[in-house]
Amino acid sequence: MDPTNRNTALASALVEELARAGVRDAVVSPGSRPTPLAIALWREPGLETRVIVDERSAGFFALGAAQATRRPVAVLCTSGTAAANLHPAVCEADESAVPLIVLTADRPPELRGIGAGQTIDQLKLYGSAVRWFCEVGTHDADDAGLLHFRSVACRAFAVAAGDPRPGPVHLNVAWRDPLGPEPIEGEVTASSALALEGREGGRPLTSVPTPPEQPAEALVDALAHRVGLAPRGLIVAGRMPASGAATEIAVLARAVGYPILAEPTSQLRLGPHDRELVVAAYEAIARARPEPLAPELVLRFGELPTCKPLRGWLAELQETAQVVIDPARGWSEPTRIAGAIVRADPAAVARALATRIDGAARDPSWRAAWIAAGEAAGAATERLLDAQEGVTEPGLQAALGGAYADGDLVYTASSMPIRDQEAFLAAGAAEVLFLANRGANGIDGLVSSGIGAAAASGRPTVIVTGDLGLLHDLGGLAALRDVATSVRIVVVNNDGGGIFDFLPQAEQLAAHEFEALLGTPRGVSVERAAALFDLPYRRLDDLAELTAALAAGTGLIEVPIDRAANLALHRRLTEEATAAVARAVG
Repeated sequence: MDPTNRNTALASALVEELARAGVRDAVVSPGSRPTPLAIALWREPGLETRVIVDERSAGFFALGAAQATRRPVAVLCTSGTAAANLHPAVCEADESAVPLIVLTADRPPELRGIGAGQTIDQLKLYGSAVRWFCEVGTHDADDAGLLHFRSVACRAFAVAAGDPRPGPVHLNVAWRDPLGPEPIEGEVTASSALALEGREGGRPLTSVPTPPEQPAEALVDALAHRVGLAPRGLIVAGRMPASGAATEIAVLARAVGYPILAEPTSQLRLGPHDRELVVAAYEAIARARPEPLAPELVLRFGELPTCKPLRGWLAELQETAQVVIDPARGWSEPTRIAGAIVRADPAAVARALATRIDGAARDPSWRAAWIAAGEAAGAATERLLDAQEGVTEPGLQAALGGAYADGDLVYTASSMPIRDQEAFLAAGAAEVLFLANRGANGIDGLVSSGIGAAAASGRPTVIVTGDLGLLHDLGGLAALRDVATSVRIVVVNNDGGGIFDFLPQAEQLAAHEFEALLGTPRGVSVERAAALFDLPYRRLDDLAELTAALAAGTGLIEVPIDRAANLALHRRLTEEATAAVARAVG
């Protein structure tokens, strides 16, 4: 605790408790009003504090760091519209259950609503998007004030970490002058050792241990009984950031004989675990919906995969029992037909279920039919991609899958990159962490999120985005100068919103209207963007150059794409893969 004056004492007590509770990373956007907290964060030895000028970038940087580490990350900004710029990251953290502690500095109550500069209404600024809001208050640095600030920090950490559902919290902290560390004799009047120093041994004032999300024995018995009645089942694995459940789910799949439809962000598509039952090319199967491959039971781990045909097929299986295993205490059930949502750790559920199965595959022909259909779709896709000249969006994702190395982190933009990654990345052995902002599904802040994940995790990182995603967060590139690990930003440049070419509007609007409203070509020069931030730039015109481009380290890799050709290729790939599935199923 810094006793220089009242503000330094209160701010340092709060920050000290955040660090003791478990915060390891903090992001600060500069300003005068947050000076007490900024100094406390900067000087706290238990924190790695980074300074990012733009608040929107700072918010997404903190979001990416929290998503990569699964620990609460603190982000601080000044008063006024600075706080509003954190709102997009708060929305994503809310929807994705990412632990974030938002600290907004504010004017004291007597300066609000009277025309004082840089003042807006910050009370409950983020509405229902935060798990908890606290107007921390203007307190004296006495025993009650210091204990209040310490207690607020402990509660903020506990709620953000998951009490009960992880997500963002918002602490609004008002400061009166002096904002800097000006020594003022007698302002710190606290005498209690607990208020002044906190708990002995560096323990937090109040800890809230997270109970293990173990499934009840009766629940596991009921699930095992249901599995026993369904020899033809599927495991569908959606986004589960850093869940650590891949091995256990793979063991369960082998025990029950269920194929695994694994989105890359489930962490099951790639990795050293058993991947024999992992089906990567499931989009074509979901489009064809062959009756012989219709399941009797679906066990869904994590969120639903992005794949729209799969979502549609699962929603149509209204007579099929479907169980969702989701520990985040959300409601990840857009089909509205699941019979149960299990609030337990996916790894624990899979492990417990596998121990109740005798180890024999329930229906070898079922498993074989699914694997054959997936292989047929994958082979048809591979043949067509191999015949293409130059670089294509599907071909890029396929090549990236083969180029990722053990320890890599991949942060993928919404829109086409996440869909192409799901559709065309083959299963592989590399241990890779796949992350994405798929709660609110925005493309804003993607660059900052990926850089934040790289900085906090220390993993070599690949960020895959489009040209509009880069443009949305161009200022986020400034954070790269302080990141030691390699960050490769692959920019798929199709000069606009390529995903909209796949929508009905492309044919319903006149060409000039479509381009103006949805195609939105911006003519972004990726090379000039790299030069603006003194970053290496590479242009990829041949997939054979991809490995070398990634190995070159931090920088921007531009991949020029023709939108019309990309649309035609996707349609051809869909036709060929779907036909291959029909032939395989017979």
